[in-house]
Amino acid sequence: MLRYLNQCSRRRGAWLLLALTAFALELVALWFQHVMLLQPCVLCIYERAALFGIMGAGILGAIAPATPLRFAALALWIYSAWRGLEIAWHHTMLQLHPSPFDVCPFRPDFPSWLPLDSWVPQIFAATGDCSVRQWEFLTLEMPQWLVGIFAAYLVVALVVIIAQFCKPKRRDLFGR
Repeated sequence: MLRYLNQCSRRRGAWLLLALTAFALELVALWFQHVMLLQPCVLCIYERAALFGIMGAGILGAIAPATPLRFAALALWIYSAWRGLEIAWHHTMLQLHPSPFDVCPFRPDFPSWLPLDSWVPQIFAATGDCSVRQWEFLTLEMPQWLVGIFAAYLVVALVVIIAQFCKPKRRDLFGR
């Protein structure tokens, strides 16, 4: 299995699949916001940014998958999945255990050199409250689903990293 994952990471298709899954989740988020009229909070916006990081990792890996550039893509993938998991966990705790001492900010705090909320407000403008529960599916709120999604992204990324360094022996027909 590790050899197979190593081979997949050196091909464009696997990286494009990673980018496609993150893009699909971004489309779902925009559907919730603009069609179902749910109001994204600041943590929702940060979770979107983490998904864009995963999508960027997929695109970066697809550019030159057989070169060391894939290690930069893997690093971006792991960082984005980890940060997304942290943010989704914090968001889940805010919803499950609301506290007047732990509230989300009023607006996203992007770096001054990358003000995404000003450049693309249709995607990155926050209008909701983090502790408000707006949507539920199978008894789980949206941040709880995102905890599972980011955890899955992180686990797969870690297994792919392990596959880069663990090259199993190739056996010939006679088992030598």
